[in-house]
Amino acid sequence: MEEPGTRIVAVSNRLPIRLVHGPDGWEIKRGAGGLVTALAPVFRNRGGIWIGWSGGTNDEDLAGLMEPASREAGYRLYPVPLSADDVGDYYYGFSNEVIWPLFHDLQTRCNFKPRYWQQYLNVNRKFAEITTKHSGETDYIWVHDYHLMHMAQSLKELGIERNTGFFLHIPFPPADIFMKLPWRAQILRALLEYELVGFQTMRDRKNFIQCLRHISSGIRISGRGPVVTVIVGDKRVRVGAFPISIDYDAFARDAESKEVADLAWYLHEALPDRQVILGVDRLDYTKGIPERLEAFKDALSRFPELQGKITLVQVVVPSREEVPEYQMLRAELYRLVGEINGQFTRSGWVPIHYLYRSLDRSELLAYYRLAEIAIITPLKDGMNLVAKEYCACNLEENGVLILSEFAGAAAQLHRGAIMVNPYDVEGMSNAIHQAFHMDQEERHDRMHRLREVVHHRDIFWWVNNFLKAALAKDLRAFPAVEDYMPEIPLAS
Repeated sequence: MEEPGTRIVAVSNRLPIRLVHGPDGWEIKRGAGGLVTALAPVFRNRGGIWIGWSGGTNDEDLAGLMEPASREAGYRLYPVPLSADDVGDYYYGFSNEVIWPLFHDLQTRCNFKPRYWQQYLNVNRKFAEITTKHSGETDYIWVHDYHLMHMAQSLKELGIERNTGFFLHIPFPPADIFMKLPWRAQILRALLEYELVGFQTMRDRKNFIQCLRHISSGIRISGRGPVVTVIVGDKRVRVGAFPISIDYDAFARDAESKEVADLAWYLHEALPDRQVILGVDRLDYTKGIPERLEAFKDALSRFPELQGKITLVQVVVPSREEVPEYQMLRAELYRLVGEINGQFTRSGWVPIHYLYRSLDRSELLAYYRLAEIAIITPLKDGMNLVAKEYCACNLEENGVLILSEFAGAAAQLHRGAIMVNPYDVEGMSNAIHQAFHMDQEERHDRMHRLREVVHHRDIFWWVNNFLKAALAKDLRAFPAVEDYMPEIPLAS
């Protein structure tokens, strides 16, 4: 891997773009989500490749769109064509009806259909075939997230030798939950085909190793610190904790822009003489939004001095709207918001402003700057980058972060945040009361500590730590070229 031709090839379920039906057919828009937010600034103009599903079911017609999208992104994009059956059983089925709930400790929501597993294997092989086609022997294949845990195994079954690493962006569950998975041994053995397996927290790494001990009594661990070597027979795999982060400087710089400052002031004018508490979440049952609304309702009931003096702005980004469970959650949120506003609204004050839509970057950053309090209370989360984004954008260092104990970010941010159990409605209610009454000195001390952590452990720190563990290199080995314009062969 020391040859000069080494490139980073990122492989994820989705490309960092999304397909949108326009008046003239398919159009490509910039993607959203934590992975894109994190990796896009690192990959830009470094000569790398990103492989993934486009989000449609007709990728063979996208070649003409990939070239301009690649030029705009600053790295080459290659789509993996998936059929409607692939999407149904691999993505909505195994990935999101099995792995997603199981890894978030919600096993009662799992649907263990055997055909889901078979299609998961088939699609992982498709990803491996496209990766083989567009990568070379000296490239480093960096596979991301739970959709593709079997991809290194698929590469080996194809007879392809590549240096591969894997990073899991969601939590890894404890053994008593993971062992309910019918294909537990196959998943663990597939992960051991990677040279490096990365997790968000030390707890996730510990859970993974405990699960390995259930399928093999001969597990040995070598080394100490964030990265250790797991030895299973003659196989040696490095396993580490690498908490993902954000481009701190970019968020702080953009939050300081005149456009964001003006928008934040405009929003402030519409919400005068009160503290704004902000929640920003994708529509998902793991985010703990109903529990948060119940806690806000409890706070208004038990602490009447908050009435008229605090407003919850809850942003919910639409997600998986065609899935019945998510439709039910959306309906429940509308019901709760209507119930709370119906009970407490009075002239000049509405307790909850509910936004069910995506925000553009400037609007999101304006809300971050506006909010005196951020409340991020997932039932379980791999990391939760919203917490870090809020801190980076809190330029005056006067905000308060209320954070779930079960967010991966808690491992880094617990010293500055107010920590809560998202299942404890009264505990969250008390945290809202505490944050509202917190004096400026304590606010500043806590937020300054939080911003220092996020600043020093930013996305470039994360990538460097992973690459050093994987290749004994860092980003300096992949220098950015400002005028990088890749020559992109049209891919079928």
